[in-house]
Amino acid sequence: MTSVDDVHISSVRPLITPALLREALPASTAHLAVVTQARAGIARILRGEDDRVFVIVGPCSIHDHDQAMDYARRLQALATTLSPDLLVVMRVYFEKPRTTVGWKGYINDPHLDGSFAMNEGLHHARRLLLDIAALGLPAGTEFLDLLSPQFIADLIAWGAIGARTTESQSHRQLASGLSCPIGFKNGTDGNIKVAADAITAASNAHAFMGMTNMGQAAIFETRGNPDCHVILRGGKAPNYSAADVAATVQVLEKGGLAPRLMVDTSHANSSKQHQKQIEVAADVGGQIAGGDRHIVGLMVESHINAGRQDLVPGQPLQYGVSITDACLNWADTEALLKQLAADVRTRRASTT
Repeated sequence: MTSVDDVHISSVRPLITPALLREALPASTAHLAVVTQARAGIARILRGEDDRVFVIVGPCSIHDHDQAMDYARRLQALATTLSPDLLVVMRVYFEKPRTTVGWKGYINDPHLDGSFAMNEGLHHARRLLLDIAALGLPAGTEFLDLLSPQFIADLIAWGAIGARTTESQSHRQLASGLSCPIGFKNGTDGNIKVAADAITAASNAHAFMGMTNMGQAAIFETRGNPDCHVILRGGKAPNYSAADVAATVQVLEKGGLAPRLMVDTSHANSSKQHQKQIEVAADVGGQIAGGDRHIVGLMVESHINAGRQDLVPGQPLQYGVSITDACLNWADTEALLKQLAADVRTRRASTT
């Protein structure tokens, strides 16, 4: 400590290297096959070579391994049934962006008590991803921290860059080097162009500083990621209607980008009312059934039980209930996905 350096740092603790974590929790050929097949399937959908819709569905955030696996087993059974029409990916979010302060996620604080046992959090996150992949179910996540992908990205089939970070040059550069398809959310104010600009940036080559698997600082040079897309999540107003989709397509085509997009049924599109996700999905499904081919994906916040709960020290948590954004329950989720699959079949039948 000096008068000019680390003035506001209270402590520095060692961090495990990605290589050590991967050695302790290695991915098997079977694990990686699940990831590879899902990535390829999503890429085909984005290119218009597969007429299915891919769905990112699951808890707003992960806070408990066993509850996440309970959800994953339910979702895997349903995903297998609906696979001719939907490519289902479990939403497995470990990092949570906060407007001010709050619990930052399973990696940052796995014990939910402010102990910030991040090395344990990284172990827990990777173990969960391995267990989910062992079921044959692919996982998707949001990439918020710029270092954490080195620990888990080999097990991620699809990734998101959130509304608060879509304009971040560092996250666009990160996306340009990631091996999975990436969705960029529109800005929190509803701005679509920032997401379109992000896709353009991420599709190009970049050079930036980062950390290797061995934990060393290095300069990374990327080739660019060709499998990026926009996620409509609403802004000052919802933006999932047919008119909103058409306006987004116009922005994408003007930028020379593929006119395909995902709709997030939650966040501003549902006015943060979790049950309204059903209404949003019905509208979007209706557009798909009516022949729309620009909407290729849907995102749904869903858990075993509905709603949300506060994280209160000393107070036990309800089983299968989100501790961040409110979610749909499993029964409503199952009905929503079955209806979406039916909408895809209706569109297919009208063009054959």
